Amino acid sequence: MTTLPESPVLKAPEDSIEKQVYAIVDRYKEHIPRMNDRNRLSFALYKYVIGQGDEPSLTIKTNKLILEGITEEELAKNLAEDLKTLKA
Repeated sequence: MTTLPESPVLKAPEDSIEKQVYAIVDRYKEHIPRMNDRNRLSFALYKYVIGQGDEPSLTIKTNKLILEGITEEELAKNLAEDLKTLKA
């Protein structure tokens, strides 16, 4: 039985919108303890920023995140404010 090597992962440039969105979500890692939840949320918010996804309040509800020490509403409000800096 053989196994194939891992597929290469292309890293996004440091100044890309995608990398900036992931960095914003990573700031909330004490409230979103699971890395998989943060990655899923980051991707959904990236789609929102480029005009293909739902707003943060809806995204947080549909992603069924496990949150600690913050409500969905507070997180949505904070993320929306942070993302405004990217859209400007």
